[in-house]
Amino acid sequence: MNDLSSYTPPKVWKWETENGGEFAKTNRPTAGATHDKVLPVGKHPFQLYSLATPNGVKVTVMLEELLALGFEGAEYDAYVIEIGDSEQFGSGFVAANPNSKIPALMDHSGSEPIRVFESGAILLHLAEKFGALIPTDPMGRAECLSWLFWQMASAPFLGGGFGHFYNYAPEKFEYPIDRYAMEAKRQMDVLDQHLADNRYMCGDEYSIADIAIWPWYGVLALGRLYNAGEFLDVESYANVVRWSNEIKGRDAVQRGRMVNRTWGPPEEQLHERHDASDFDNRTQDKLDTSK
Repeated sequence: MNDLSSYTPPKVWKWETENGGEFAKTNRPTAGATHDKVLPVGKHPFQLYSLATPNGVKVTVMLEELLALGFEGAEYDAYVIEIGDSEQFGSGFVAANPNSKIPALMDHSGSEPIRVFESGAILLHLAEKFGALIPTDPMGRAECLSWLFWQMASAPFLGGGFGHFYNYAPEKFEYPIDRYAMEAKRQMDVLDQHLADNRYMCGDEYSIADIAIWPWYGVLALGRLYNAGEFLDVESYANVVRWSNEIKGRDAVQRGRMVNRTWGPPEEQLHERHDASDFDNRTQDKLDTSK
């Protein structure tokens, strides 16, 4: 291990905002709103407030898959929450998600709006509401929910652990990178061994388990997450790569990953989504040329 100067924690930790690096404005040690900001409400049954991070992509892919299946009641408006500008601490968003994390969904399909937060909960809410993308037999349902909650429990090691220390931290330190790289590779091996015998996470049935896992581990397997493809030798997980490429080819996945995306190629950015035609008419390349 490299010879690094040691850090002695103080008896009582204090928040030093300038130590936050790239994510200084995305997190804080206290809950609640820091400013008043009402969330916009569009015309559709579902109102999504998000950003095209892996957790945000889960929900937009789910909604697009439901629409592709013919569920007109799954129409949605999607609005950007700029976490780098601390918009997740606005009063309207905090009312939708007291944990101030994207995504947050407001379900206006009933007599009273229902808030749903945490991406896994949103997927399950939508799957149960429409009776789709979740197995109906007891064994299949249990398997699906097990993998859904596996993802929710595992991704913080990949994102907040490995991704942060390897790609985002102001300085590189061997110990946390090694520790979280080991976790990330074990998780990829879990998936690889499972997918050796299964087309999808729940056998031959595409489900919310796949939708939850793909934006994290599928995108990682394609070498598109944290600039870590070579470092983690993602190509060696052949079964995950095969599964990821199959899901990447789905039309709903291609649309879903564009929604609330504010970076990357302009033709892949659809900052807000209010209608299916927005994918053809309101991507950032179209808006930029119309100015």
